[in-house]
Amino acid sequence: MKLTILSTSDTHGFVLPTNYVKRDQNLPFSLAKAKTVLDAQKAMAEGPVLTIENGDWLQGSPLAYYAAKMSRKPEQLTQIYNAVGYDAGIIGNHEFNYGSDYLRQALATLNYPTLNANITKAGQPAFGAPYKIFERSGIKIAVLGLTTAYIPHWEAPKHIADLQFEDVIATANDYVPRLRKEADVVIVAYHGGFERNLKTGEPTERLTGENVGYALTQIPGIDALITGHQHRQLAAIVNGVPVTQPGYRGEAVGKITLTLAQTTTGYQVTDQQAVLVKAGTVNPSAVIEQVAEPLNQVVETWLDQPLARVEGDMRIHDPFAARVKEVPYIEFIQRVQMASTGADISGTALFNNEGRGFGSTITMRDVVTNYIYPNTLAVLRLTGAELKAALEQCATYFSLNAQGQLMVTPRFERPKPQHYNYDMYQGIDYTLDISKPVKQRVTKLTYHGKPVVSTQTYDVVMNQYRAAGGGNFAMFGPEKVIRENQKDMTELIADYLKAHPVLKAEADHNFTVIPSM
Repeated sequence: MKLTILSTSDTHGFVLPTNYVKRDQNLPFSLAKAKTVLDAQKAMAEGPVLTIENGDWLQGSPLAYYAAKMSRKPEQLTQIYNAVGYDAGIIGNHEFNYGSDYLRQALATLNYPTLNANITKAGQPAFGAPYKIFERSGIKIAVLGLTTAYIPHWEAPKHIADLQFEDVIATANDYVPRLRKEADVVIVAYHGGFERNLKTGEPTERLTGENVGYALTQIPGIDALITGHQHRQLAAIVNGVPVTQPGYRGEAVGKITLTLAQTTTGYQVTDQQAVLVKAGTVNPSAVIEQVAEPLNQVVETWLDQPLARVEGDMRIHDPFAARVKEVPYIEFIQRVQMASTGADISGTALFNNEGRGFGSTITMRDVVTNYIYPNTLAVLRLTGAELKAALEQCATYFSLNAQGQLMVTPRFERPKPQHYNYDMYQGIDYTLDISKPVKQRVTKLTYHGKPVVSTQTYDVVMNQYRAAGGGNFAMFGPEKVIRENQKDMTELIADYLKAHPVLKAEADHNFTVIPSM
């Protein structure tokens, strides 16, 4: 007999094949396209099938944002996920972005159980059961839900108050032996990724505990491992365990096939396969389209609201160039952060390479497709030494190629793009010389025309992800926060635009990266 395990992960509320940059798109991803693949795979399966949603679905798209922030009705989104036909769901780190109360409201409206074993409250699982045992065709199949324990390093403290994030490996070591006694097959669905090369086992990142997928494959008794979080497309046998990671926004579906043989005590796995089934070229599911379209039409109309107009050019023509030499869009974001908090030093990032800045008329569509995360702002009181250390960390984003030309350091592009971990600052003047050794690249750093003093303190505004130390900024942390603005940054931008309906595209070019392009 064959057991098929299908999964999606990191769909981020992109239920239709659009990124909302413009109307009437048919891009190679979406929950609707993934459902078409899921339905086809279920129809051709040679035995029982389990379908798992592996986390990061509640936040990400403008549609998900609208449900959370504008209508405040999670059921507008969950009814779409309910139409997919999942057997179980897992909690992702982005599920906490709108707070645990909103998350609980959303989970209560799902028609499939949410599983999590390592997020606890007062010693008990905080969200649903830790696992579920399904019985299909006489086979007992255990699914254990796990979530990256690194969430406190990113999330606003009020969103995760009273929650404990237990070690993933310790939790798995606790549950897997017990599940082996109760079930024929043990599946771990983990919202996290891989910390090591799948073939060599060599580390591919700092071993912080954010991703422990490789370590999970070394735990005896796991028959299949579903992963996510890194937005990678992976399907492999690792340490004898079939693993999948199906990318981002429903661009692929993970498929693990286990061949089972009956024994005197139950069933055992005799063969295994792991593949990805791409969803990009299939037609979207009519079922998802029908459920999603009423909300989608409301969202499209909301996105087309004009907020302000621009005098000059606030577009981003080249994302790499925009990180080397300040552009008006970045300076605008800095000004919003400063105006919203009263700080006169600000740091922000150009999050990805898809944002295109603002054209002559700025709409809500422009705001949410450029500033893609539901960040709030925090002001940190930092010493000059800490500020310089942060700039040195930012400088690691750049390297020099064999010809001595500026390039992006490969680890910021692979295995997962991390352009959001390079910040640019306003309110200080600084120079990064990439020809210098790492940690010696800040060759100029002044504040109001005077050198920054290592022992003096400076108030700096940034988003709450960075303020918590996210992105390996160990010099930051909650203990440095002196005040916060709890309004979503997207709302702050919209409010600023309404108050300043005519913007001048300006940049003072307060930072320099050497060598120049």
